[in-house]
Amino acid sequence: MKKSRVPTTRIGRLARLGLTAGELALGGVAESVRRLGKTKPEDAYNVLLTATNAKKLANRLAGMRGAAMKMGQILSMESADFLPREFSDALAILRDSANTMPLSQINRVMGREYGKGWQSRFIDFDYEPVAAASIGQVHRVFTEDGRDLALKIQYPGVAKSINSDVDNMAMLMRLINLLPVDIDISGIVKEAKRQLHQEADYIVEAQYLRDYRKLVEDEPHFVVPGVHDDMTTKRILAMDYIEGVPLESLADHGVAQELKDGVGALLQHLMFRELFEFRTMQSDPNFANYLYQPETDRVVLLDFGSTVSFKEDFTHRYAQIARAMIDKDDLVLRQLAEKMGYINPGNSDEYVERILNLIRLVSEPVIKGGIYDFGTSDVFARGREAGLEMFYEDMSEYRVPPPETMFLHRKLVGCFMLCSRLGARVNVQELISPFLPAKAEA
Repeated sequence: MKKSRVPTTRIGRLARLGLTAGELALGGVAESVRRLGKTKPEDAYNVLLTATNAKKLANRLAGMRGAAMKMGQILSMESADFLPREFSDALAILRDSANTMPLSQINRVMGREYGKGWQSRFIDFDYEPVAAASIGQVHRVFTEDGRDLALKIQYPGVAKSINSDVDNMAMLMRLINLLPVDIDISGIVKEAKRQLHQEADYIVEAQYLRDYRKLVEDEPHFVVPGVHDDMTTKRILAMDYIEGVPLESLADHGVAQELKDGVGALLQHLMFRELFEFRTMQSDPNFANYLYQPETDRVVLLDFGSTVSFKEDFTHRYAQIARAMIDKDDLVLRQLAEKMGYINPGNSDEYVERILNLIRLVSEPVIKGGIYDFGTSDVFARGREAGLEMFYEDMSEYRVPPPETMFLHRKLVGCFMLCSRLGARVNVQELISPFLPAKAEA
């Protein structure tokens, strides 16, 4: 893992994003020159959205960490349908890991949270983190009373810079044409700030961790670490250290297809329980948040900072829309999509049909009966093509999805990506059906 100091002041973080914008602009100029005479007019927007620029952006955000990096992670998943493939693929590195803090910053955070002489609490403290994400990094420690713990240590300055990071990232995305200037994203920005402030409070995450352990206590194939309250503060979360191999290792060619299918089915089953039964969802499903225990055939669930709760009527509408798609009830599907804010009463029939087709497309595993092969699916390629076409042909009608759907979408897309990477084959319709009504009603 690359080590770098976390910029802790708002001015310092703004300066980093300003430098990034300058780098991307220069990259766009160079790309324009390279393409001179070779590019169609309608492709001109692409000069900024190159793999080279995406790598520059990802590296800068990985160094900044905090809300800026989190926005980049969301962008890499939520906007995949509207971005050139090489750009979104390069930006995807943000979903794996961040830079790590140098020793001096780790010691400063530990001293601030635990007080002078904090080292006496531990008989061993591994300064090399086992994981690093957007908000904090995780260290394995052994306490003086013999506990084997994982400490999630928050990066300094990220909590107080959330609002400015989100605003500055929105400005940067407009500047490099990732967001057209006339699209209203105020609702999405507000929701992102609310969720990220929650994620930066480890007391809140500790409660979600305790609650989630109870929710899945009847699931023998899932493990959730316990919280250690005496070592937990607002900026340090102390949990059981749990052994396991990276879930991504199951994607290897030598792993039995039956095992891949079984884990994929578990992930899909849990997602449907989260949405329709628990109405509580861990909304950050990247590979780093899962481990697999071969000896017990269990999946370890990690990182509950980005946990969201849903109102009953919200999840009820998703159950109705899933049933409408399975039954091919187009009238009810349109009525539900309008109620949920995906389309508006004044939209043209052509635009409405594009939106409904996108909903059907991303819901293909649910609509298609029988085994769905995630590993061979081309949903993302088809979705990107349809999204780009809609984005530029129906720009005057385009509206961002309802803010409350942002983190749910991230979970749905992320869970699809997990199963795709594993190459899992799952009967998704069979798994979701017990949660759906017999007939859809708008």
